[in-house]
Amino acid sequence: MRNEPSPPDKPSPPAPSKLYLPLKGKFYLSHTLAASWMIFSMILSVTWVNDLGHQITLPAAIIIIIGLSYIPGYTNAFMVSSLLLDKQPPLKESYPYDPVTILVACYNEEAGIADTLRYISTQDYDGEVQVIVIDNNSTDRTAAAAEEAAEQLGLHLTVIFEATPGKNHALNTALAHVETELMLTLDADTLLHQKALRHIVARFKSSPQDVCAVAGAVLVRNSRGNFLAKIQEWDYFLGIASIKRLQGLFQGTLVAQGAFSLYRTQVVRQVGGWPDAIGEDIVLTWRFLSQGFKVYFEPLAVAFTDVPESLYHFFRQRSRWARGMIEALKVVKPWQQPSPYTKYLTFCNLVMPYLDLIYTFVWLPGLVLAFFGYYWVVGITTLLVLPLTFTANFILYTYQKKVFKSLNLRVRKNALGFFAYILLYQIIMSPVSVYGYVQEALRMNRVWK
Repeated sequence: MRNEPSPPDKPSPPAPSKLYLPLKGKFYLSHTLAASWMIFSMILSVTWVNDLGHQITLPAAIIIIIGLSYIPGYTNAFMVSSLLLDKQPPLKESYPYDPVTILVACYNEEAGIADTLRYISTQDYDGEVQVIVIDNNSTDRTAAAAEEAAEQLGLHLTVIFEATPGKNHALNTALAHVETELMLTLDADTLLHQKALRHIVARFKSSPQDVCAVAGAVLVRNSRGNFLAKIQEWDYFLGIASIKRLQGLFQGTLVAQGAFSLYRTQVVRQVGGWPDAIGEDIVLTWRFLSQGFKVYFEPLAVAFTDVPESLYHFFRQRSRWARGMIEALKVVKPWQQPSPYTKYLTFCNLVMPYLDLIYTFVWLPGLVLAFFGYYWVVGITTLLVLPLTFTANFILYTYQKKVFKSLNLRVRKNALGFFAYILLYQIIMSPVSVYGYVQEALRMNRVWK
């Protein structure tokens, strides 16, 4: 994806809607459509269930096919139908000027911190911006490089030190120094689009009072890297962004990610700051939701981050994300969420370990068996899923392309990465997630970076 300069966009009045469907109506209509799809799938799968049942008993076959087909089909149908019904409410204030403090936690970021600060300095934001760089016990010149860059760029910068390793310690130390109502967390390797700060604050200012955080859209910066980076480009562009849109529609974005999110400072303090967890941003967000606050998502607030280009670092990152989800489930149970929407969304996370286990230990061996002529789990009919998968991703792509066009960005041609994302990505992701679940179950050591 490439950023091309453009004049500031001007707000235009929203077109009148011919049909208004309230949030509750969208929620139940999407569930009705998803249930209809699942029933249709169950009818088609009768032969599959019986054939597999002859090999491993009928109850075992049903348990497996629920995890391989029925639940994934239901959740995907719910997501696509919800996104087709989604319409972002118009902004009440397109050019806000509220003071904002940006927190950048750093560990050995000497090489990249100047770029991060430079992109902050080019924001088309009218309000005062203060930046706090937290040097989390770095062994290089991170602090000095930040101060030198800030002086050249004319940024209002404060550098503080936190010797205890851990991102939560770094951010909590900075929290005591924040004097503005709004604060934003930004990873040290993440670059803001020129309009990102304005859009994320505008969404917050246009939201109800019980909204305490807005997650931005994080996309891949090093998408011209190796094959693994090319695949992840589509995961961020289609998968993660679409899930956040779905969650934002139902006012319960489950992760206001530390890489780029805006928070109401007082609410972060109210829930005790960032917890001592490997998924500190996930647990923090679930605490917001459990106390009746809402978390939104703004697709036009875009930032670009570097993704892992080695399998080792990719495994570490994604297993850490899986552990963070389990941590959040331990702290706040889905049935403890006050909103029916966040109850459903967090229950989806509750079944993720089951789905990943079934995929890893049943579907992948079934794929191997299919190569030897045993089609008990994976057969010719499995190929029927591919047209549906491509259709769903085309719908998601169409929306994302409109977002990019409004920001004067263009979608880079990456057909190889796209097909690999559709066909191969889950083969990598499920085993990695299972490894993360095992790490958390065994309480293995946690590492921030």
